[in-house]
Amino acid sequence: MSPTSNTSPEGECYPEAPPQKKEIYGSKERMEHNVAAPALTVAQETKLWRRIDLRLLPVITLIYLLCSMDRGNIGNATLEGLLTQLNLTGNKFNIALMMYSIPFILLELPSKWLPGIMILWGLITMSMGFVKTYPQLVGVRVCLGAAEAGIDPGIAYYLTLWYPKYMFQYRMALFTAGAALAGAFSGLLAYSIGFMKGDGGLEGWSWIFILEGVATVLLGLIAALVMVDYPSTAKFLTTDERSFVVASRGGDDAQDEKHDMSQQVWAAFTDWQVWALAVVQASVTVPAYAISYFLPTIIHNFGYSTSLSQLLTVPPFALGAVTALVFAHFSDKLKVRSPFIFAGQSIALLGYIINLTDAPSGVKYFGTHLCIMGSFSSGPGAVSWLANNLRGKYKRAVGMALQISVGNLGGVIGSNILRTQDAPRYLLGHGLAIMFISIGLTTISIVVLVYKRLNARLDHDELLETQHAEPSLQEAPGFRYTL
Repeated sequence: MSPTSNTSPEGECYPEAPPQKKEIYGSKERMEHNVAAPALTVAQETKLWRRIDLRLLPVITLIYLLCSMDRGNIGNATLEGLLTQLNLTGNKFNIALMMYSIPFILLELPSKWLPGIMILWGLITMSMGFVKTYPQLVGVRVCLGAAEAGIDPGIAYYLTLWYPKYMFQYRMALFTAGAALAGAFSGLLAYSIGFMKGDGGLEGWSWIFILEGVATVLLGLIAALVMVDYPSTAKFLTTDERSFVVASRGGDDAQDEKHDMSQQVWAAFTDWQVWALAVVQASVTVPAYAISYFLPTIIHNFGYSTSLSQLLTVPPFALGAVTALVFAHFSDKLKVRSPFIFAGQSIALLGYIINLTDAPSGVKYFGTHLCIMGSFSSGPGAVSWLANNLRGKYKRAVGMALQISVGNLGGVIGSNILRTQDAPRYLLGHGLAIMFISIGLTTISIVVLVYKRLNARLDHDELLETQHAEPSLQEAPGFRYTL
């Protein structure tokens, strides 16, 4: 180690960095040096990942689709009589939305029993169809938030157990696209279910909750039968394939041997990356929650009928799902995260600026497409960015849970920024969304600069080790922070 050194933002000492050289990211899989991976041909490897995708991703995507539908279908229910029947005057509807987010944030740790909590929240969603008063609605929303709390970090962490770092975001985007498709399906289902008004003595909004809750419970029972816990115990893979998948995930084993669970948990709480990228995540989720909950009402305020407003929510969410997948594909292929998060947030920024103006309704409707596209394409990138740069499975699990929990504070804020008294232009709400997106864009730029500095130091340490055969690297050999 050189006598002259600096301390990194993670508390590690590095020599003074020379001028930046081209960053080193290593192979696609970033194989760990101390794990012997069986040799597979390119064709065999492609076939292996395709088989894993087909086994894991359909059920995960459906789980997240129904989770998003069950938390967001209350927005569709407002157009089918929920507000008037429960007398949700003033800010009561905003409070009901917000009460979901409080337990959702406080209890948000990775859940290893995803089908179980799915069945639970499906039953709670069904019960929402039978509420008769405002306090009952608030109580059920609290229970729903508690039941769904483990789903976001649980699925994100589950995917890190299976996929290498540069195959991760596209898989994240697949289930996040489920959230966007949930908005599209909610509009179509709400349009169809609205014709059931009066059946069984129930309003149309009651049937929205009941039928979608039944679908969730049924899928939860199926998921309990087909989901696989870990690559090392996956019976649908051969012994060599299991070893290859474990090895391809890269350097957790070395970190787990070096630091026990309590050290890694503490490291997650004290790592600057977790909190910086949590700010980025919050800058995505505040606008995303706001537009997701209120899009049917926003479109209805453009002057369209209730039925047409439900249908017009479909195109923005469908386009958001496609955009999320396209961004994720190129992000994994190019092995960078920040440019795509920045681009997505810039698209959302433009959409909110359009809706802040006094433009014609058709133009503002186009702006809602940009809001949805930008928000849903940025979210997977922010989570993947942190997951790629945290070493150690316990640190990564806790760090991702913290990031997502802070990000989901956006649920509390987003539930309250579009107020009834501000309709139809929602100047305050759109202005606050613009503010949060701007904070996120600034934070992204700062984090990139810090990562570049850290990578330059790692380059220098690796050069010293090569020249002097002295072990100076603080990270696993070949590790570089993903930009």
